[in-house]
Amino acid sequence: MHNNNEKPKIILASQSYIRRQLMDNALVDYIAINSGVDEEMAKLSLRQEGVAPKDQAHELAKLKAQKLSQKHPNDFVIGADQMLCLGNEVFDKAQSMDEARQRLQYFRGKTHYLQNAVVIYRNSQLIWRLDTAPKLKMRDFSDEFLDHYLEQSGDKILSSVGCYQLEGMGLQLFEKIEGDYFAILGLPMIETLSFLRQHDMVKA
Repeated sequence: MHNNNEKPKIILASQSYIRRQLMDNALVDYIAINSGVDEEMAKLSLRQEGVAPKDQAHELAKLKAQKLSQKHPNDFVIGADQMLCLGNEVFDKAQSMDEARQRLQYFRGKTHYLQNAVVIYRNSQLIWRLDTAPKLKMRDFSDEFLDHYLEQSGDKILSSVGCYQLEGMGLQLFEKIEGDYFAILGLPMIETLSFLRQHDMVKA
């Protein structure tokens, strides 16, 4: 039973290491909880229905936040999702270093978008949403650089759909980046914190 006189908490409906790190670095008082949503099945279903990538990201973010909001009604539940799009293609995380190599060779010299969605639910109601689409152009790097990059970075890049981590050596893959750095990492912190501040969830 929830006591509505209790101070609400901030819940991050994600076990993503980088999203938790962003919240930790900003010294936000929050709890991270796995939403329990089968994201692969949800993605498959949305794609079979022909849902656009932007809306896929939004629906997945909503599913995660809404599910936890039902169990934690008084709290502010943040759901986030990101889709990588190149032209009409949507990519999921690479499963192996060989697949990562192929993907980076394919992205080389091209521009892709990261369709981001973040939502906040309270009492099972959507109270805030933000959609952003940072644009990233990879430079035409050499195969030699690619070998060096994969060797230095290791399989931790498989946790990123684009096989890069901008906070590390992945930055060297790019020629041009347009958009919010935090959104690229998976959570647009400035806008999210601004909303939470308006609701007295972080100190003003």
